Amino acid sequence: MPKELLPRHVAIIMDGNGRWAQRRLMPRTYGHREGMKALKEVVKASSEMGIEVLTVYAFSTENWTRPQDEVSFLMNLLVEFIEKELEEMHQNQVQVHFIGERSRIPAACLDAIDRAGVKTRDNRGMVFNVAVNYGARQEMLRAVQTIAAEAAAGRILPDEITEDRISAELFTAGLPDPDLLIRTAGEMRVSNYLLWQIAYSEFVVVDKMWPDFGKADLSEAIREYARRDRRFGGLKS
Repeated sequence: MPKELLPRHVAIIMDGNGRWAQRRLMPRTYGHREGMKALKEVVKASSEMGIEVLTVYAFSTENWTRPQDEVSFLMNLLVEFIEKELEEMHQNQVQVHFIGERSRIPAACLDAIDRAGVKTRDNRGMVFNVAVNYGARQEMLRAVQTIAAEAAAGRILPDEITEDRISAELFTAGLPDPDLLIRTAGEMRVSNYLLWQIAYSEFVVVDKMWPDFGKADLSEAIREYARRDRRFGGLKS
């Protein structure tokens, strides 16, 4: 596909791991592990296609309400993913970033996150954002509090608070907003994900559960995106 038809930034809500496993009479953790294999394929495919930014929703601020053994498994799985895939991503010039609040994330997970960031920070390929302990409302609240503190200190006037100023305080500062948001498992909601950034994103909902999602499905979602007429609230010229 010509580069001008590709989305610059693809965001994905990786949904359905637990249900995928339960339908196979397996524990939910089995679905998460199979989902990790799908993630590896999608990261590699996105990089090869020339996508500039890929952002995936790995663990939300709401996911802490899940059973403790499942939460611990997910955190350990993230560490395992980094340890297994970091060298290949580094060789492919992928920059690994983690977006979200660092509070509550276990020390071993933070250590792996930091190692990945340091190792890949000078790479010039695709930016791969992994959203961990992420919630969009909390992200926007954090941005507003930072700007309010600047205003209270007299370093910024109210009429100097612009959309660009708010964007600069988000975890995705400096990156283009998502052009395409993909959600698997057929769910029709955004689940507190990148609420500011997806204002004009194209949505593609896929019925497949995340462990069944692969390169062909990503390609089809991008072809669907390329067929869309993006008017950003205006009229077709």
